[in-house]
Parts: sequence; C-alpha cells; structure tokens
Amino acid sequence: MKKDLYRIIDANLNRSREGLRVCEEIVRFALSSPALTKELKSVRHEVSLIAKTHYKKTGALSCARDSSSDVGRVSRKPSEMRRSSFCDIFTANAQRAKESLRVLEEFYKLTDKKISMRFSHLRFRVYEIERKASGRIEALRNN
Repeated sequence: MKKDLYRIIDANLNRSREGLRVCEEIVRFALSSPALTKELKSVRHEVSLIAKTHYKKTGALSCARDSSSDVGRVSRKPSEMRRSSFCDIFTANAQRAKESLRVLEEFYKLTDKKISMRFSHLRFRVYEIERKASGRIEALRNN
C-alpha cells in the first residue's frame, strides 16, 4: 500500500505544480499581472516545499515512481488537444491543479493530517486566484 500511496502523492505533486506553472505563465505574460503571478508562484512554491520536505523525510516518492508502466500514461482525451485560447488553457490547468490538490489533501490524511490541511488551504487559495483572474482571463478567449 505504501508504494501505491507514494505513487499517488508523487503524481499529484507533479500534476499540481505543472498546472499551477501553466496558469502562472498566462497571468505573467498574457495578463501582465504581477499580483496574480506572485500568488500562483507562492502556491506552487508551497507545494514544492511540501514535496521537498516529504522527499527528504522518506526518500520514497521518486523510488515509487513507475511512469513507464503507468496505465494512465497514454489515456489522452481528444478535448485535451482542442484548446482554442489562453482562457481554455488557463481553465483546464486551474482545474488540474485544484483536482490534484484535492487528491493530495485526501491521501495525506493517511500519513500527515497537518499537511492534508495545508493542501486544503492551498486548494482554496487557487479557487480565490481563479476568481480574481476570471474576468481578465475570459477577455483572452478571443486571443
């Protein structure tokens, strides 16, 4: 069970940071928003800090990684290839980050309830950042 748990945590730490980084690039370069960039970067760095602490503590996350035989590796939905605007990309990646943070929140309940609560807090921060960005991001739909 521990290896499976670590695989889930590892995949979702990576997924959440990837999604946050894509959103960060859009608010940085397309919106030129220092405030939103700073907020997203802060959330991403906090996830990275938790990951770094976990890796140091257990060393087990990257050892549990088995991406070459991951059954979800090649399951791509056609909708993933149909992004037509920065807005679509931002929305998809914000959703990806929130979902991953929720997964981390749930699975850390098995190992560290304090970290689970940190992921809950981060998820709600992303909801708030998304709300703040929504009008400006929607305006990019035609770009």
